[in-house]
Amino acid sequence: MNVVGKDISRIESNDKITGNAKYNADYTAPNLLYSKIVTSPYAHAEIISIDTGDAAKAPGVQAVLTGEYFTGLYGQILGDRPVLAAGKVRYYGEPVALVVAYSELEAIQAALRIKVEYRPLTVVNSLAAALKPDTPLIHENLGFYSHVVPEVYPEPGSNIAHRVKIRKGNMEQGWAKSEVIVEGQVVLPQSDHAAMETRSAIVEILQDGRIIVHSATQGPFAVKHLMSTLFSLDMGKIIVKTGLVGGSFGAKTTVQAELLAYLGSRAAGGRPVKVTNTREEDIISAPGHIGVEAIIKLGATKAGKIMAAEMIYFLDCGAYTDSSPTMAKAIAGACTGPYKVLNVQCDAVAVYTNHPYVTAYRGFGHGELTFAVERMMDKLAAALEMDPLELRLLNAIAPGDSSPTREKLYASNLGNVTACIQKLKGLIRWEEGQVTRVGKNLIRAKGLGCFWKTSSSPVNAISGAILSMNRDGSINLNCGVVELGQGTKTALAQIAAEKLNMDIDKIHVAMEVNTEVCPEHWKTVASKSTYMAGRAVLEAANELIRELKSVGAIALRCPPEDLAVGNSRVHLNYDPGFYVEFKDIAHGFRYPNGNAMGGQIMGRGSYIMTRLSTLDPSTGYGKPGPGWTVGCQAVEVELDSRDFTYKILRAATVIDVGKAINPKNVRCVLRSGMCMGLSLASREELVFDQDARVLNPQLRTYKLIRFGEQPEYLIELVETPQLDAPYGQRGVGEHGLIGMPAALANALSAAAGTDLDRLPLTPEAIWKAKIGGSQ
Repeated sequence: MNVVGKDISRIESNDKITGNAKYNADYTAPNLLYSKIVTSPYAHAEIISIDTGDAAKAPGVQAVLTGEYFTGLYGQILGDRPVLAAGKVRYYGEPVALVVAYSELEAIQAALRIKVEYRPLTVVNSLAAALKPDTPLIHENLGFYSHVVPEVYPEPGSNIAHRVKIRKGNMEQGWAKSEVIVEGQVVLPQSDHAAMETRSAIVEILQDGRIIVHSATQGPFAVKHLMSTLFSLDMGKIIVKTGLVGGSFGAKTTVQAELLAYLGSRAAGGRPVKVTNTREEDIISAPGHIGVEAIIKLGATKAGKIMAAEMIYFLDCGAYTDSSPTMAKAIAGACTGPYKVLNVQCDAVAVYTNHPYVTAYRGFGHGELTFAVERMMDKLAAALEMDPLELRLLNAIAPGDSSPTREKLYASNLGNVTACIQKLKGLIRWEEGQVTRVGKNLIRAKGLGCFWKTSSSPVNAISGAILSMNRDGSINLNCGVVELGQGTKTALAQIAAEKLNMDIDKIHVAMEVNTEVCPEHWKTVASKSTYMAGRAVLEAANELIRELKSVGAIALRCPPEDLAVGNSRVHLNYDPGFYVEFKDIAHGFRYPNGNAMGGQIMGRGSYIMTRLSTLDPSTGYGKPGPGWTVGCQAVEVELDSRDFTYKILRAATVIDVGKAINPKNVRCVLRSGMCMGLSLASREELVFDQDARVLNPQLRTYKLIRFGEQPEYLIELVETPQLDAPYGQRGVGEHGLIGMPAALANALSAAAGTDLDRLPLTPEAIWKAKIGGSQ
């Protein structure tokens, strides 16, 4: 291949490194209004009254809104969330009012004049508290909420928002064949995405009724659809524009700022209103990363073959569901990790608490389930007195096996787990030993974590692409994928250039998504944008080739079937020297006498997910995604046994990518995920007080991994093509993160000689587990 499989610089990289790239917060206009949200100081309270009189009279104020201004409820899965709280607040930081003013300062000053009277209610501050029989209900009207999708099963009279069940095989027989049984519990707290760019939206309502939305979002079309449904607006009049997005990691799949900005504009006579979160607002008011507690029980023969797995995952979805029911589905559908387990019982339960609500996060629940399963795999290896890597090799899932949802697996839709483990073994020099002492107080140890992931997209998710030719023979590529740092648009240009057998520099990709002119793409999520949009690009390229041959056949006076395309020419397939240039037919062909025919050559392509199914609510039977990406990761640490501080020396990933469209970019994306996973595992969490108030809502107190703490990163690729994907590629956007927390916990557990089953893995947490009592 000439373009696919080659290292290509990202299309937008020059603008980014020179500072010319523009982001949503950079947008301004002469008549732009600014806003400030007022948030709740309580995690659970009744709103007695809101006095906005003084704020409305403040200088520069154009509008003051409360929950009474618009009382509709919305959500991605379940309609349980207000735009502004009305009657009750359910988490610390929940927006209760919005001030719109001429300037940012005037909005802030007016917001301080709003007086809200609350009556505090009992706070549900943990999953354990939420599940008690007599606990306060966070949503008293749970049974009356609208179901945005049919496959959501809230349990009225409780704090359970949704439950997914997996029932595979015969558990009684599985336990009967199990000679060794291990059981344990893991805890992963809520945390934050901490993307460089906070959420931002600007909305203007024009006099002709069109609504212009500038949004830093992963789903411009999702914004359009939701606004149309929630506010009863003509969908064709909603135009969402998204340029470059400054990181997201799932955070910007939620629609929140856009709705506030729309209501602000509506109240201010249609003028453009800007809603851009401060860092603190982004942490406490916008959705974060899910917390999970899981109980895992594994049974195996003395030889190490896993016979049974019983699991329950509790998801702390916070005050509202957002995408947590889909995350429960994702966790349940992959609950065993990439291992062959014939007998499986799993429940994944989304639970309301008075914590901030959560949304998608890189890995979409797979990092959490992987942590739980991989910690238990190490415990099983210890109980069997077996090498942890060999245990994984023995049980690695393979073609011919089936997933927890009983989907039949083949090399194409699975990949090669065994090859990944074997290659990792050499990469990290596992044969040198898992634990070694370095001097008196330092201990070096290695830990493993295998992972797999498929998407949990809607069964009818769509993507489209349009290729249109310029007069000089170059090609414009237009699609609805958002560029948020992952390099998808460069990969799509490579796919188009490869199919058309032309120079990639002649493929011009529109970086901005504009829902008025771009074909729809479901969302830029799930590590499936290259797969979906790539399929659409290939279809568009095929149509373009047909059109080129059709017009070229007239110019060259031969049948279209005798022609081929390449090097920006249409030529005879048996004589490349007889050709016509793209530029001479791109906008039609002109005969010597002046007659013309053909017109501008264009290609259109669309793709819809096929052969996916919903999961049976009783058994979980079904097919949730189009294909898996599998891999194995490892971490090597050096632990100081005196104070339990540690250094992360090396982090390794071996992953089956199907086919690396852009190998260098694949490695960059994987490295970023590995870094993020190590940061998450080693220090990140939202800290709550006894009243469920977030105590660390700034980057001074919410700690991230620093540049000087980075380990050596080792990455190797395995390529088992996914046959229905563009050139065999598999998604990799999230996967660098997934196994890192588990691998780090397994390495530190081996080094410290104690089980570390709770994140984050701080020196204090290790000390508590080893010496000071409960972790």
